[in-house]
Amino acid sequence: MTSTETRRALGITGWYLVLIAGAFTMMVPLFWMFSTSLKDAGVVFEFPPKWLPDPVAWGNYAEAWKAAPFGMFFVNSILIAVMQTFGVLLTSSMAAYAFARLRFPGRNKLFVLYLGTLMIPGAVTMIPTFALMRWMGWINTYQALIIPGIFTAYGTFLLRQFFLGVPTDLEDAARIDGCNKLGVYWNIILPLAKPAMATLGVFTFIGSWNNFMWPLIMANDLEMMTLPIGLAAFQNNYRTDWNLLMAASVMVMIPSVIVFLFGQRFFVEGIKLGGIKG
Repeated sequence: MTSTETRRALGITGWYLVLIAGAFTMMVPLFWMFSTSLKDAGVVFEFPPKWLPDPVAWGNYAEAWKAAPFGMFFVNSILIAVMQTFGVLLTSSMAAYAFARLRFPGRNKLFVLYLGTLMIPGAVTMIPTFALMRWMGWINTYQALIIPGIFTAYGTFLLRQFFLGVPTDLEDAARIDGCNKLGVYWNIILPLAKPAMATLGVFTFIGSWNNFMWPLIMANDLEMMTLPIGLAAFQNNYRTDWNLLMAASVMVMIPSVIVFLFGQRFFVEGIKLGGIKG
């Protein structure tokens, strides 16, 4: 093996070690959360810490489920996350198709202005959005929890860049066969954009699932609260049930993991398509 090959092998090994160390730092907190969720309350902060609970308290999950109306919180979170994801995919894909394929005066300038909204912090628009929701009488409703989040400049930008890579020959062939602009969008663009749509869908679902601030502001009644707010039920001014809180956190995390694992194959497909285009 030559010196160049040796340096290259050492460099690759070094990168693998860095990636392994990064994965380890990511997995340790997750493992500790799962381990704590199976411990008795008296041994959570025992020193030296025990990584493996003994005995294993599986009853923490049932107790955590009963400590708050988690079934109702799950239904609210699933409904809001699914509806918001569907709304983002619909509005972003339609706007992206318009900016990528349709020609109209000021298209590029309007797109730049739309992207400029990404530079506005969410805290700046929170109060005007709240005032608008109150004016419309939507406080403590599903509309207020879903509709403000279905419009995103990031999603439009992501899908527009992908749509620009779709060959125009496919669009021309569809128009020759009699497709109008809506038919091209529905029958040609969207089926080819599954990797980008899945990526945006996963990001949107996880972001909506973990959203805390907006549901906290909009939901006044217990029946409208979501899971991130429900986790606060295990904390009060005097004590925190850490084992139950960790058990509830594991249950809250599971849907996000399932959605990510489902969308992972689309991420790989998108990388492959990007490599072929390049």
